[in-house]
Amino acid sequence: MQIETFRVFCDLVETASFSRAASLNSITQSAVSQQIRALERHFHVSLIERGKKNFSVTQEGRAFLQASKEILHTFENLGNRIRELQNVVAGELRIATIYSIGLHELPPFLKKFRMLYPDVDVKVDYRRSAQVYTEVLEGHADLGLVAFPAKRTGLVIEDFWRDKLVLICHPDHPLAERKRVRLRDLEGEKFISFEPDLPTRKVIDRLLREQGVKIEHAMEFDNIETVKRAVEIENGISLVPQTSVADESRTGSLVAIEVESFDMWRPLGVMFRRHRAISPAQQQFVALLKEPRWLATDGLKNDDPA
Repeated sequence: MQIETFRVFCDLVETASFSRAASLNSITQSAVSQQIRALERHFHVSLIERGKKNFSVTQEGRAFLQASKEILHTFENLGNRIRELQNVVAGELRIATIYSIGLHELPPFLKKFRMLYPDVDVKVDYRRSAQVYTEVLEGHADLGLVAFPAKRTGLVIEDFWRDKLVLICHPDHPLAERKRVRLRDLEGEKFISFEPDLPTRKVIDRLLREQGVKIEHAMEFDNIETVKRAVEIENGISLVPQTSVADESRTGSLVAIEVESFDMWRPLGVMFRRHRAISPAQQQFVALLKEPRWLATDGLKNDDPA
């Protein structure tokens, strides 16, 4: 019996899908069925109920699942334990991140991590939020970074920072002279929005709706850089993470204004696959992300680290 069989069984139970388990392990759906039947014949038990509509695990299957996870954890952690004994942090670290984190929050951590651990080959891929979850779930990325993290089956997700959402506008905009604004001050404004399926857009829509504020969605974009460029050419205003406009605030191409609201915080999360061994490189990178620190931009300071 090969170790991969235990992994296939765990993936089948976690996803409740033969096709999904096949995809995760780069085998055919038929191969998944054959491996499960081989397990059942070997142990003389039924591990899953094969109904036409509902997927379910038998009592024996649940016991086998727990044992399989322990076997996989022990096997997959062998290499990491050996490297830890040798005090070696090396290998490849694949990170999938949304654009705003990858372009603004992540670079200082990458610089420090590469300085501390030069033997780790860090690869960063920029994705939309939903794609980050998929990349990590399917094993294409070791770590994922998202804003407003949401629970997902098969993933461990931990908050590592909170950023503020601030109003941005052109220096000639009527609001540019204000030190602070209220959400209700945005009534009727032309708004440069993120696309509707992005988590930050959903939160902004909720905040405006709760305050009864109606705005005009002038444009919608899928990344923060395009949103900023549209505001720079006086197409409207927007709400964006404060760290993303540090350069523009410094040069004066945009004005960033604090919004008076207790709910303008934007949590950032790091994720990795549940029940999979965590490499020393992953451990050290997550630890670095969660170190207490201060992030500041000209005139706006994140004074509530989480």
